[in-house]
Amino acid sequence: MEIREKAQAQIHDLYNDLMQREQTPALIDITDVLLQVYKKLDTVKNPEVWVNRLVNYIYIVGKASNVGFNRQEEAMLIALGDISKLAGWNGGNRAAFNDKMQFYGPLDPKPARFP
Repeated sequence: MEIREKAQAQIHDLYNDLMQREQTPALIDITDVLLQVYKKLDTVKNPEVWVNRLVNYIYIVGKASNVGFNRQEEAMLIALGDISKLAGWNGGNRAAFNDKMQFYGPLDPKPARFP
C-alpha cells in the first residue's frame, strides 16, 4: 500500500472516531484539519510532510486542550507518526504547530466553523 493510501485510511478512521464524540472547540479544530489533510494528500508532492504537520498539530492542540484519545485512536496516531517519520528533517515548517492556518492555502475554502 502506498504512503498516501495508508495515511488516508488512518486519517479517515481517526476522523470518524473523533466525530462520534461530543464536539469541543479543540476537537472541532482537529477534525477540520484531519479533513483538510485527507483532501490535500491526493495532490501534494510530499504526503509524509503533511502527515508530520498533522501529527504535531493533533498532539499539541490535544495536549493543550486536554483532549484524551482512547487506545484505538492512539494506535491510529502512532501509525500516522510512523508515516511522518519518513519526512525526516524536511518535516519541519516555519508555521506555529498549533496554527490551523498552516493547512489551508489562500485559495482553499475554509470550513464554516473556521475562527
